[in-house]
Amino acid sequence: MLDMFADQTLLILGDSDHRFYLGKLNASEYDMESIWNEFGIYGSTYFTYSLWNKNGIFGSEYSMYSPFNEYASCPPIIADKRGNFYGYFTINKLKRNRAEFSLVLIIYEYYRYMRGNTGYWYRKIFN
Repeated sequence: MLDMFADQTLLILGDSDHRFYLGKLNASEYDMESIWNEFGIYGSTYFTYSLWNKNGIFGSEYSMYSPFNEYASCPPIIADKRGNFYGYFTINKLKRNRAEFSLVLIIYEYYRYMRGNTGYWYRKIFN
């Protein structure tokens, strides 16, 4: 199911120009840049710019830059290292070109449970 992107690392890029690096979407829980590594900055619930920080600009349910705001106007994008675009990373169902592949659909559904427990969810999803 999640083998679709096995050969490429997907990056999450935020802010209005999508130049702000927010980590790797499909990297190992041991990769320091992975959103699944709770000991790395991108997987932390405390890092200001982490997707998992519910009070941060990219993790809040109220920020226009957050994937978890159902009305977000500037959610992050998903791209690979070559710059190929895979869609907007957002629970906003009205956002044109929203990413809708299996991994992000799981995140959209369970993100509240994933915060602070990303290692468990990584193993549940990828193993």
